[in-house]
Amino acid sequence: MFFRFSLLICLFFIIGMPLFAQKTRFVTKTTAPEKAQSAFNDGMNELRGGSSNIAAGFFERALKIAPNFIDAHILLGGCHYEMKDYARAEIAFENAIALDSLYEIRTPFTLAICEWQQDKFEEAAQHAAQYLRHEKTNEKLLNEARLLLQNAKFAAVAIKNPVPFDPQTLGEGVNTAAEEYLPSLTADGQTLIFTRMEFGDENFYASTLQNGKWSTAEALMAINTPQNEGAEHISADGTWLVFTACDRRGDGSLGSCDIYWSQLKNSGWTSPQPFSNAINSSSWDAQPCISADGKSLYFSSTRPGGKGGGDLYVTHRLPGGRWSKPENLGDSINTAFKEQTPFLHPDGQTLYFASEGWPGMGNSDLFYSRRKPDGTWSKPQNLGYPINTKGQEGAMFVSLDGRKGYYAAVRPEGKGRNDIYAFDLPEFARPKPVTYARIKVRDAATGNPIPAKLELSEVKTAKPYTTANTRKDGTALVCLPAGTEYALRINKDQYLLFSENFNLTENASFDKPFELEAVLQPIPDSTESKIPAAAGQPVTLNNVFFETGSAKLRPESGAELDELAALLQKNRHLRIQINGHTDDVGEAAFNQRLSEQRAQTVLEYLSSKGVAAERLRAKGFGESKPIAANTSEEGRSSNRRTEFELW
Repeated sequence: MFFRFSLLICLFFIIGMPLFAQKTRFVTKTTAPEKAQSAFNDGMNELRGGSSNIAAGFFERALKIAPNFIDAHILLGGCHYEMKDYARAEIAFENAIALDSLYEIRTPFTLAICEWQQDKFEEAAQHAAQYLRHEKTNEKLLNEARLLLQNAKFAAVAIKNPVPFDPQTLGEGVNTAAEEYLPSLTADGQTLIFTRMEFGDENFYASTLQNGKWSTAEALMAINTPQNEGAEHISADGTWLVFTACDRRGDGSLGSCDIYWSQLKNSGWTSPQPFSNAINSSSWDAQPCISADGKSLYFSSTRPGGKGGGDLYVTHRLPGGRWSKPENLGDSINTAFKEQTPFLHPDGQTLYFASEGWPGMGNSDLFYSRRKPDGTWSKPQNLGYPINTKGQEGAMFVSLDGRKGYYAAVRPEGKGRNDIYAFDLPEFARPKPVTYARIKVRDAATGNPIPAKLELSEVKTAKPYTTANTRKDGTALVCLPAGTEYALRINKDQYLLFSENFNLTENASFDKPFELEAVLQPIPDSTESKIPAAAGQPVTLNNVFFETGSAKLRPESGAELDELAALLQKNRHLRIQINGHTDDVGEAAFNQRLSEQRAQTVLEYLSSKGVAAERLRAKGFGESKPIAANTSEEGRSSNRRTEFELW
């Protein structure tokens, strides 16, 4: 929030008066003594020439002659306001209101601004409310007064109830005498991308966390140009960078500022490209954030149809890679003022952003909102004072574990005008628990990393969650929000199916991420002599489930068995044996029968999908081949498994 009292408005106050019937306890420019009128007119002439200091002297002279000269009090207050002497402006406006509170109905508003500037929030709220009771026509001033009123009420409470806040610099590897801002981190917290401005040029830099300290940042040369690049966001797995570039020509850019993307390949970052007109418009489109699952893009835009000076929008990736028409996030997020810098946490439910329109400390404050079960957003909540101040809080990134906020600020201990800091995020503003899985895929025969596509879906619904491609070293990183059980499947041509299960329905912890090595077994060719060489390495079907104590398949098992059936249909020379296993709870004979029945159930399912019966056989091992100790539920769960192996 930024109010600028205009001397032209001061003059309008005087020229347009009297608005109400004159009262005998004050005089005006037409009824004041002649000498007072003369000094007042001299002050008006100085105002027209832009000399507020000299004009103030003439208004003071007029008031010495006629202390109840209400016009002189109002313009004297305006002069002190122009000179940012808010204390003296406050006195002058109070004197005018004491003579007649309704003489010029906008005087209480300017008085409220003066009090706001001096942190007199309760008084500012009172006078803003006084103005609102009488103003009926000027919608612009009404909106500003309503904003001042709500902010003054908020600030009066916030400064008496500060949140814990102790920002720590990211160190000299990141912060320099130049300006650093707009930090963005990968999900594992190991790579930091930020914007640095030197000599008027904005570029991207990257730093990595090494032994608890951030390394000396290096420029992203493949993306940086002689023009400005800024407002970036790195995807959770570190393979996508979306950002803002302005005033580009000849590359498909549409507006003053557009949203661009680059992808990290084995050879490095690809040449930046603007998104199509499905996302970019002829207006200002900027400050993108891509969701952790890669399916949604949030950004700020001034395109027509918005609520105010800049609104937040979202677009979703459609099947085939196209993007949907951007949707305005609506009244639950956007206001008649400016909303910017959206950041959707990898929990998929907590949105952080900057706003000038929701109750806060003024200018632009940081807020968060939670996505409700019906897909709408909750009322934004202010992060509190002193995280938010009367200054400009512009953007914040929250770590995957939800404990740290990263932002840029101008602080006394800083190295430059803007430095990047980290701070402990208050408990109430933290997102839901999220962890991540770092998966390395390698060839079982050679041990070498292999490129592969990973697919994660929700177990119960089989609804796809996200996909990821391994890097050159065979690794991929995916975020896993709590509250869901996930199925991981890796389908790679010429390799057997690989699956894993991540059950996060009860808890998830960033402190204990999943480190998984996926060893893919090559599929032998159709030469019979080569098939037995691959046998003896059973593949566990981690997402095949049965009813307790029963051989009845649970519905969520279908997705994985369908994948196995498709693999067998594609490789018709393969023959498999389905193995059933149990834990040691109960009678051994019962467990043996149960394992046999479960293996047979899977065989029958595959047969129903068109796999020839002569290519399948089933065998139960009961509790005889545990792979973990049966002394804990986790161990027993591992032992209750279904496998397949070649024969």
